[in-house]
Amino acid sequence: MKEGIHPTYYQAKVVCNCGNEFVTGSTKEDIHVEICSKCHPFYTGQQKATAARGRIDKFNRKYGMTSNK
Repeated sequence: MKEGIHPTYYQAKVVCNCGNEFVTGSTKEDIHVEICSKCHPFYTGQQKATAARGRIDKFNRKYGMTSNK
């Protein structure tokens, strides 16, 4: 590899708005993020329920079905 053209590689501390912290490799020393795997709906399982309800509602609207409640 050529000398002097590569960025410095750090063990970066990543801090999320939810308070979660972890260490990863990066060219920046500190990284601040708004959302991480501890609070993201996809990883917490909340997104699946929301997406399923949306698909069920879309099906019912498409075929004119109503709930029997």
